[in-house]
Amino acid sequence: MTTSAKTTSANDRSQAERPEDLARLFNERANAGDVEGLVALYEPGAVLAAGKVVATGQAEIRAFYTDLLGRRSDFPAAETLPAIVNGDLAMTFARLPNGTISAETARRQSQGGWLWLIDQLKIKPTTADKAG
Repeated sequence: MTTSAKTTSANDRSQAERPEDLARLFNERANAGDVEGLVALYEPGAVLAAGKVVATGQAEIRAFYTDLLGRRSDFPAAETLPAIVNGDLAMTFARLPNGTISAETARRQSQGGWLWLIDQLKIKPTTADKAG
């Protein structure tokens, strides 16, 4: 089947076998401009928060990434920190080269693999108040 959507190399839609794999898959798909591949990393009712933007559900997450990828094409690799796993839930963390942290909650899926259900992007490191 041929599609006009840009996808990762060889149409790779592999699932995250470990919660930490989600960050790597995000990076690969974002750099490939693969909006649908990014959306596939989230549960259908997931919530993504990025600054003042809160996207709920895959349609809003798709719109968020369509806008983001339309403005940016380079996503540096993040340092993936060890996940904290409790049964079928995991907290995942990534630190970008600029020091920004993302924190997510992932859930093990009944058919295998992991998907994000909550994604908090862009937690900036604490700095001295610059307004004063």
